[in-house]
Parts: sequence; C-alpha cells; structure tokens
Amino acid sequence: MPVKISRGFKDISLSFKRHPITNDVTVLKNEDAIKRSVINLVRTQLGERFFNEVLGTTVGDTLFELNTFDDGVLREEIIALLENYEPRIDLTNVFVDADPDSNTILVNIAYNIVGLPLPEQNIEFILQPSRV
Repeated sequence: MPVKISRGFKDISLSFKRHPITNDVTVLKNEDAIKRSVINLVRTQLGERFFNEVLGTTVGDTLFELNTFDDGVLREEIIALLENYEPRIDLTNVFVDADPDSNTILVNIAYNIVGLPLPEQNIEFILQPSRV
C-alpha cells in the first residue's frame, strides 16, 4: 500500500474572530482543524445538514433516553461516520460511556492523522442535552 503524504490542513475558525494583524478570519491549522471537524461531525444530528440527510449521528435522541442506551450502537455510528466523512484521519479507538445520573455521554476518540508525522491524537468530550 502506498504511503500517503499530506500537505497542511487549514479550516476557518467557527468563532469568526478577526486576526489582529491581517483582519482576516482566524484559521485552524493541521491537528486543530481536524479535531474541530471530528467534534462537529459527532455533534451533528441526522437530517441537520441540507442535501446530506445521512451525515450525522443519533446522539441527540440518545441523550434523552439514557436508560435504554446501547453504547455499542452509538460507537459503531461514530466509527462509520468518521470513516465516511473524515478522510484525513485513521481511527484507532472510539470509546463511548453513558452516565444516566448526570444525563451525559463521554466520548473518547483516538486517531492518527493521515500523512503527517504526528503522535496519535486523542479527543475527549462530553455530550449533554441542551434542554433538560
């Protein structure tokens, strides 16, 4: 299998803050850009994006039904989502753990960035409903 070599990755920051010198929108580069993309993909609900109704997860619906929650299903959803929509990463591990008492889901995603000689990246974030 040929080795993929990447050039740098760059995305705009969703905060839309201005760069103090150039007055342009600030940008996220390389691992920060990919980290933000992975988190945005996982937090996107099915049907939320126009013209691409299969992009996203059912995590929003799951947060209100944690008593019947199956972490294996959500884990497989996240794996399929990232493998299909984030080609810049090579997943190594996805861990999902629900806490029904606090109504939250802990998500831990470990991956390597394709083509960049960086150590394994690890993202950990908590999903919780916006209305309780």
